[in-house]
Amino acid sequence: MQNPQTQSLSSLQLRRLTAVCVMMFAFFSATTTQASTQIKDVRLWTAPDHTRLVFDLSNSAEYELFRLHNPERIVIDINNAKMSTNAAKLELPDPVLLSIRYGSQKGNATRIVLDVREGVSPRTFLLKKSDAKPHRLVVDLYPKPNQPVTNNVMASHQKNRDIIIAVDAGHGGEDPGAIGKNKLQEKKVTLAVAKTLAARINAQPGMKAVMVRDGDYYVSLRNRVKKVRELGADMMISIHADAVDTRSVQGASVYTLSESGATPDRVAAALAAKENAADEMGGASPEAEVDDPFVRGILGDMAKRDGLDSSELLANIMLNHLKEANLPIKYDRPKHARFAVLTTLEIPCVLVEVDYISNPKRERLLSDSKHQSTIADSMYTASKTFFTRMGRLQDRADTYHTVNHGDSLWSIAKQYGVSVNEIRKVNRLERSSLKVGQRLQMPQS
Repeated sequence: MQNPQTQSLSSLQLRRLTAVCVMMFAFFSATTTQASTQIKDVRLWTAPDHTRLVFDLSNSAEYELFRLHNPERIVIDINNAKMSTNAAKLELPDPVLLSIRYGSQKGNATRIVLDVREGVSPRTFLLKKSDAKPHRLVVDLYPKPNQPVTNNVMASHQKNRDIIIAVDAGHGGEDPGAIGKNKLQEKKVTLAVAKTLAARINAQPGMKAVMVRDGDYYVSLRNRVKKVRELGADMMISIHADAVDTRSVQGASVYTLSESGATPDRVAAALAAKENAADEMGGASPEAEVDDPFVRGILGDMAKRDGLDSSELLANIMLNHLKEANLPIKYDRPKHARFAVLTTLEIPCVLVEVDYISNPKRERLLSDSKHQSTIADSMYTASKTFFTRMGRLQDRADTYHTVNHGDSLWSIAKQYGVSVNEIRKVNRLERSSLKVGQRLQMPQS
């Protein structure tokens, strides 16, 4: 017969063991729950050549992607993950993506189903957590390719064609750029100025603007350079807004590519490093390789030298016209740094920091459409002056008409031998009504 005391101790030990097991089970269950990946947010960006979905993750995750047909679907299984946001907020359909659905799978996975149009090709990659962004799963959806795109690099050798100016609005999409005290984003300022500048250029006979980015989406630095080259552009203007810790700092500055690649100016070097890191924020594929024949030295020194000299001339002209518009200037002379977006060395290209968005007073001005137009007009006049000086553009004085009683856009257009649409475009008229005494610039016929 067992000792009652021994039996009592065995029961106590059993109860303790049971309690420990329960606690360990609860601990490991909680650990498993905490370790599961939370899909915290999802965003959609529609670019001209693809659609991008970005999923914010609480930590890195493993995933699988496969396709289903009839109807066309792309399926993404994210292992050990839970959806903690509502994908219904996305504005769909878009040109590539029709709808998005998700649900739980066995093994604590989340399945995301993308209903897409026929012929869509997916590309996915993970981005590690950075200072400003969480872990991200990026899904790029490319539409069915159309006819091969004609390479326009040889356009620069065609005679009697319009001068092509590439207008590059910095940042975009996942990359907001600098953000002011009142939450104004650099990407919105640069796009607004770029659109106004492009309109001014397109209203000038003999000149044509092409926008590297015309909406709220991100274009990698590599693809910006590639697009400028493929379009056969004669000039490139990259638009940005600066930010520093000292809020009183203000003024525009103009940068060109440094000749040696090593920048002795620490401020310019720091700015270049910040701008060159945009791909990490914007979500460029980490596998993307920069194919830059200029940096690799494939082109001759003469082409490099000509590009740098013409960029320096453009930068000085740009600064002069910004000053003439009574805009504050940070540096009286062009600065030089190794900006990745300026590596199109065979043409004049500058990067313009239009002002400091970190200055609350300047931030308010940068959000004002009239101030944006003043900046854009200065850039337009500078580009026109540059090509006139280079003999590529005929130097003709602008013609103006002062509105009299009885004038209409139709009668004025007939008088000067131009179209009503051209007058409206040059003067950025939203309405057809005119006021006596109003001064209108006439398009150059």
